[in-house]
Amino acid sequence: MDPGKKPEMTRTENQSLGDVDADDRRTSDQMSLPAPRQKSGRRQARPPVTLNERRRRRTSRALILPALVISIVITQLPFAVTIVLSFQQWNLLRPDRRGFVGFDNYIEALTRGGFLSSLGSTVLITGASVITSAVLGLLLAVLLDRRFLGRGTARTLLITPFLIMPAAAALLWKWLMLDSTNGLVSWVLSLLGADPIAWVTDLPVVTIIMVLVWQYTPFMMLILLSGLQSQAPEVLESAAVDGAGPFRTFWFITLPHMRQYLELAMLLGTILMSQVFDPVQIITKGTGGTKTLPYLLYERAFGGLEIGAAAALGVLTVIVTIIVATVTLRLLFSIFTSQGARA
Repeated sequence: MDPGKKPEMTRTENQSLGDVDADDRRTSDQMSLPAPRQKSGRRQARPPVTLNERRRRRTSRALILPALVISIVITQLPFAVTIVLSFQQWNLLRPDRRGFVGFDNYIEALTRGGFLSSLGSTVLITGASVITSAVLGLLLAVLLDRRFLGRGTARTLLITPFLIMPAAAALLWKWLMLDSTNGLVSWVLSLLGADPIAWVTDLPVVTIIMVLVWQYTPFMMLILLSGLQSQAPEVLESAAVDGAGPFRTFWFITLPHMRQYLELAMLLGTILMSQVFDPVQIITKGTGGTKTLPYLLYERAFGGLEIGAAAALGVLTVIVTIIVATVTLRLLFSIFTSQGARA
């Protein structure tokens, strides 16, 4: 036999080697496949909670408990007392005639207490102020989202109106800005050759809306600016590469991204502006269709000294605020949902 020549394998040996290779491939395939899940009618038992985990949970609850108790004492207990007082007839001029009257205060408030007219004024002033503030806040947020010289200074100046006390802002607008004789707006109109306008007496509703828009637009701007800055720049770059213009990019990409921020801004703005009192009290005294629900409550409590009727109005004001906020959120949700479906 030639030593340089490899020995030939018999047919039986070749078949044996082939069977071994097939078994190896079958075994490797079975190992590569994921193991099937074992069906079990019982839920898997949760691992036991360790002593350290229990201590951590108790510590977390103990840290939250003081804030929770203080929140309940400050917010819920007064509201519960208000509900109790709303079912009583209590006039401070006749303290000895205090008693339970059921729903009489609510019926009187809804029928003869001027509630419906004040509700209409509240909805008009709040709705116009919230929508205008949101639009202006969005425009200012888009402006401040760009890079330009002095952006930090402009941002600080635009935030300033929201930091002013409401009473101080109302006095500023009443005497410095809108006074028909010495006001800044009348002076500008005189330079343009127009007659001065008595804003407080001729346009009281517009006056209150102007004050609220001026004061709460920075609030809207801050929330919407945070939403703009949270948008991924890669998405905008991809839209620009695909040929989308600035308007289409804003309408179909940026605005849907801003949905939750707009909802939050308008929800908080509705709650805050529906409770506004200082501008109405200082500028118009509730005249000319500006008697909102908070001012009507003030008249009943501190003018007529009707504590029970004022408490009923307070409860109704809370209910109306919740309804208006819910309707606003549902309207915004439907708008953005239909817009997303079209996109």
